[in-house]
Amino acid sequence: MALHTTAEAPLPVGEVSRLIGGWIDRLGAVWVEGQITQLSRRPGAGVVFLTLRDPSYDISVSVTCFRQVFDAIADVVSEGARVVVLAKPEWYAPRGQLSLRATDIRPVGIGELLVRLERLKKSLGAEGLFARDRKKPLPFLPQLIGLVCGRASAAERDVLENARRRWPAVRFEVRNTAVQGVNAVAQVVQAVKELDALPEVDVIIVARGGGSVEDLLPFSDEQLVRAVAACRTPVVSAIGHEPDSPLLDLVADVRASTPTDAAKKTVPDVGEELERVQALRERALRCVRGLLDREERGLAHTLARPALERPHRMVEERRAEVDALADRGRRVLRHLLDRADSELSHTLARVVALSPAATLERGYAVLQRPDGTVVRSPREVTAAEELRARVAEGEFSVRVSE
Repeated sequence: MALHTTAEAPLPVGEVSRLIGGWIDRLGAVWVEGQITQLSRRPGAGVVFLTLRDPSYDISVSVTCFRQVFDAIADVVSEGARVVVLAKPEWYAPRGQLSLRATDIRPVGIGELLVRLERLKKSLGAEGLFARDRKKPLPFLPQLIGLVCGRASAAERDVLENARRRWPAVRFEVRNTAVQGVNAVAQVVQAVKELDALPEVDVIIVARGGGSVEDLLPFSDEQLVRAVAACRTPVVSAIGHEPDSPLLDLVADVRASTPTDAAKKTVPDVGEELERVQALRERALRCVRGLLDREERGLAHTLARPALERPHRMVEERRAEVDALADRGRRVLRHLLDRADSELSHTLARVVALSPAATLERGYAVLQRPDGTVVRSPREVTAAEELRARVAEGEFSVRVSE
């Protein structure tokens, strides 16, 4: 139950430590999994001291056990090994320290680790972290490459040497970290986040040489997998050799079988690119030459046609046609004019023949009253009426007799 204390009535340190110990003594034994980071087996001592650490987080706890408990697994367990411990929490009152008193220690077998990894793989895959549509393409020519690897490791040497051999101008931003052991996950995650935060870094390579399943466990850690999945920068996984496949290979944008393969996939070969450029130039030159040759042949074929070989021939032929048509037009027009003249003469003759003047020329006369009306019948005139007689060569007055 909660204690009632005040500044005037505080509890002594010993009492507080005793109470904490009493509360902890009520706790039962628990199975705990972790990685051994420190192991102390003093000669002649009946107690073994070790530190158990969570490989995914920077959290550790002290563990003690009797020598006979540890001797049962001493041949197969050392620093860095993963174990499962049955222990009861204990409180050491004089120093105010919490520890676990182990009564059973069991090493985690490879088979069990693989089963856990497979279970984690299915869980992360169901979240879509390994989906193909999440993969980001690598830049053709990265200007700055981030490299996460062990210090002075063969993996670092392979990546740097092969990349610079392929493209001498390439630059690297290297982060040396632990690549196995208890500190590997935290350091690699921190390095990846630092490189991803640099806008000038175009691609990140996480490289490590081959190793056992236990050595590669940090690269299957859930914390590292999620950190890589959250990167905006493309990530290349170059962990181990071809048979090895940690979960980092699945979440990375590109998987390389070895660090050397990572350099080849990330950096283009300057010699190959020069050859490709030269091949493209030669291909373009052949295409242009082929086009010119084809056009020249077409032009020569066109110039060989009669219309272009003797361009005035068409004009001459058309001139002859125009002359013939003009002659034909003149003949037709002349014929039409002659026919029209003939018809006009005939019509004129008819008009003359039917004209009153022609009748008068034959000796006829036309009698008209003063008002100009023509006399057509004797009954139309009266005696002593004056009329005008019109003949061919003039007119004169006449008087009607009885």
